[in-house]
Amino acid sequence: MNGGDGGDVAAAPDGPPPPLDWKFSQVFGERTAGEEVQEVDIISAIEFDKSGDHLATGDRGGRVVLFERTDKKEHGGNRRDLEKTDYSSSRHPEFRYKTEFQSHEPEFDYLKSLEIEEKINKIRWCQTANGALFLLSTNDKTIKYWKVQEKKIKKVADVSMEPSKLTGNGNVASSSVTSAPKPHLANGGYSDKSYTSINNDLLFPPGGIPSLRLPVVVTSNETNLVARCRRVYAHAHDYHINSISNNSDGETFISADDLRINLWNLEISNQSFNIVDVKPANMEDLTEVITSAEFHPTHCHTLAYSSSKGSIRLIDLRQSALCDKHSKLFDEQEAPGSRSFFTEIIASISDIKFARDGRYILSRDYMTLKLWDINMDSGPVSTFQVHEHLRPKLCDLYENDSIFDKFECCLSGDGQRVATGSYSNLFRVFGCHPASTEATTLEASKNPMRRQVQAPSRPARSLSSITRAVRRGGEVDANGNSFDFTTKLLHLAWHPTENSIACAAANSLYMYYA
Repeated sequence: MNGGDGGDVAAAPDGPPPPLDWKFSQVFGERTAGEEVQEVDIISAIEFDKSGDHLATGDRGGRVVLFERTDKKEHGGNRRDLEKTDYSSSRHPEFRYKTEFQSHEPEFDYLKSLEIEEKINKIRWCQTANGALFLLSTNDKTIKYWKVQEKKIKKVADVSMEPSKLTGNGNVASSSVTSAPKPHLANGGYSDKSYTSINNDLLFPPGGIPSLRLPVVVTSNETNLVARCRRVYAHAHDYHINSISNNSDGETFISADDLRINLWNLEISNQSFNIVDVKPANMEDLTEVITSAEFHPTHCHTLAYSSSKGSIRLIDLRQSALCDKHSKLFDEQEAPGSRSFFTEIIASISDIKFARDGRYILSRDYMTLKLWDINMDSGPVSTFQVHEHLRPKLCDLYENDSIFDKFECCLSGDGQRVATGSYSNLFRVFGCHPASTEATTLEASKNPMRRQVQAPSRPARSLSSITRAVRRGGEVDANGNSFDFTTKLLHLAWHPTENSIACAAANSLYMYYA
């Protein structure tokens, strides 16, 4: 590292990047003070597509809402025009509502006397084709493959035109109202009877019916977004689906429930292949379940899945048809003497994500975020404390079932930062560099930094030292910190190429940029 003016430039690749300054960008579905949130409107899934130009959300009412990026379109044009335009290239992404559709409906399994709710568990974008968008959505039992594209609207131009004018508008109109020596019947033949009657019940005068008016359908230049279900992948899971993930080959995807992972071809909906099965012969011997699964972003034969015991298994589809043996196991041994009643509960991994280059895996359990190097299975390369301040309250969290909340996690496109949600509608952003001290706490509101304090000296610092205002329904500890377990930020997604985060607080979608 050289001193002087050029020292910073030389040291930049080796040192940690500076902490990001997060700013509010947009909110969709903002609640007014005191407004009651309907259960069906609560967002349950968020996903950017690979380009970052589209964003999809799913809710508990079974609806999928699509948003599209607008700031790129506003500055479209050729390169020369863009160079003349005086606008900052660092402008943050802006989105607008595009369309929505009903993906799933509530169902009832009569064989098991079980209600299947319509809530969207996961959404995954597929490869685009011919200007159409494709995506997968799933509830607890059924996966659907959707195609969303713009279609020209067909309109009825006029229904009161004179028969003489209708003659030129097509064969249907012409053959319906014109009089001919031997008029054709509907099936293409003609009658030898008098042309004044087709049958005894329907009589036509010799000159036709002057008052008969036929609609003329024309295709207008206006377009309308239409969502059409291309495939339905059903009846393949006995337990609730917790994950779906696209393969990089663009042809297959996986779906995972508590005990099995199935491999599907996008074009074949009536057949899937079971590639992972952890169900024991005797269910009393069951010790762990599958909690999340994801394909490697570039290697089509590699996927990872996490378990309720806090381990991650990497499997290679080239080894065998049934991947009952993993190629790598990522696990962290618990400290001696630290075991308690809650140890296994809080160790359960709720979400895993591959980094964009496929080198690292990010996992989220109840207490921490962990970053794993797939080339090093001895332990995580980084651990970020998220809920350490809640350790004294695990009994209360167990009583109100909050300890079973499943928080998602995400990585930035450059792999330098990770993020996850917490209670009181807070989410946290950590720097991944070994020397980084970045540990930002933000609130899902129009003023995300209002609960932020000075950056800590270590990235593994807990939330316990953040002073927060007392909120109704929350609890206060000895340090004056409030916890509102009724408002939780479970779902968030990081833009694939820019420092922009979308997160869900109940029925509201908040977006931030840095």
